[in-house]
Amino acid sequence: MAEESGAPVSCADLPVKRPREDEENGVSSAAAAVAMEMEADTNNTSKEVDGISSVIPGWFSEISPMWPGSFFNSPDSPLFLLIFSLRFLLEKRMEKKGFSIGPISHIEGVIILHSSCNLVVISACVVGLFYLRRKISLVALFYMKYAGEAHSLKVEKVLFQGKSDYQNVMVFQSSTYGKVLVLDGVIQLTERDECAYQEMITHLPLCSIPNPKKVLVIGGGDGGVLREVSRHSSVEQIDICEIDKMVVDVSKQYFPDVAVGYDDPRVKLHIGDGVAFLKAVPEGTYDAIIVDSSDPIGPAQELFEKPFFESVAKALRPGGVVCTQAESIWLHMHIIEDIVANCRQIFKGSVNYAWTTVPTYPRHILITFPSPSMEVFLMLLHHHVVHSIVGVIGFMLCSTEGPLVDFKHPVNPIDKDESCCKSKRPLKFYNSEIHSAAFCLPSFAKKVIESKP
Repeated sequence: MAEESGAPVSCADLPVKRPREDEENGVSSAAAAVAMEMEADTNNTSKEVDGISSVIPGWFSEISPMWPGSFFNSPDSPLFLLIFSLRFLLEKRMEKKGFSIGPISHIEGVIILHSSCNLVVISACVVGLFYLRRKISLVALFYMKYAGEAHSLKVEKVLFQGKSDYQNVMVFQSSTYGKVLVLDGVIQLTERDECAYQEMITHLPLCSIPNPKKVLVIGGGDGGVLREVSRHSSVEQIDICEIDKMVVDVSKQYFPDVAVGYDDPRVKLHIGDGVAFLKAVPEGTYDAIIVDSSDPIGPAQELFEKPFFESVAKALRPGGVVCTQAESIWLHMHIIEDIVANCRQIFKGSVNYAWTTVPTYPRHILITFPSPSMEVFLMLLHHHVVHSIVGVIGFMLCSTEGPLVDFKHPVNPIDKDESCCKSKRPLKFYNSEIHSAAFCLPSFAKKVIESKP
């Protein structure tokens, strides 16, 4: 079993929110509460809002009061009558144009609300809320990280929801990607595609140097990187520093096939800040450091800054390697430019950018749900919603001055050497060919990255 520093915490001790059961009179009280919040917020309607973010367990729950509060006062206001009249006329027009409405119970919808929505769109949102008053079963997470983009997953059941000292933690069962881990509304992994990320961020650096012995993982509380590091029989010591104990405990409970890496006796878990941990590490301690960070917001912000990379370089032996999560070339070239510039100043060996495909990355998400009579709602929102499945994530790979490291050509192949892996699960994604291919960049990204001194 992995050795752990810090007091143990069981998932049974963690705060859990569970979906509420359907009640016949629940909607009216919930709708009234929303109306009161909106009315109270009337004087603040001039304030810009970026979107709406909320979790809806069961069929109705807390919706962030981020809409302009002046557009209606109560469910029986004249505006509601206007909305429903508009809906009736639009339905008739659709029928004349040959649109088939289809069984209401099978229609699925997606809601994205943004401050730039006009009155018609906002009215359509009210229509959607009104029809949620019917007794239906739904679970939804609204999330809008990048304006105009969303990746949709249907939620079958919310399995866990809690709040740690650092972030909101949620696990839900999806209909197509298995269980999903979400931190602060952002997908961290799914059972279906986690292998692509975990295997690449681990084996790209470890297969690029001969016989790595001491490995440090910063972040990666789900344990997936540990599982992959444990495949390397040459490794003698695996340290992991994760700031959020709840992530570790939740992963062990709900993702045992991912968190199996914690069972390796070579693993020692340190609960704490990765930046502070690195500063205390003696110079030249590790052969490889893997930084499995979330996006550069919140507690992960420091993991993308120059002082952190300086600490990483100090903790590596000559010719040691680091691999860090480095965002998407399609969405974050401005972030990647800064990372490349910092790394080329700090690391005097090799500096390379690699990328791979992970369907649910980048981690912006909007969850869909079943709902009745949503066809008009969707039609009105058509020009305000763009579904984007980018599916690309990148890695920054650097080495310190010393023995030359050629990241593009693995010298420590692992394809057939899997006997040391505790899970006994074969590699699903990584191989030597895909290792080399990961460094082939599209022209626009290659131009930007190579232009950095």
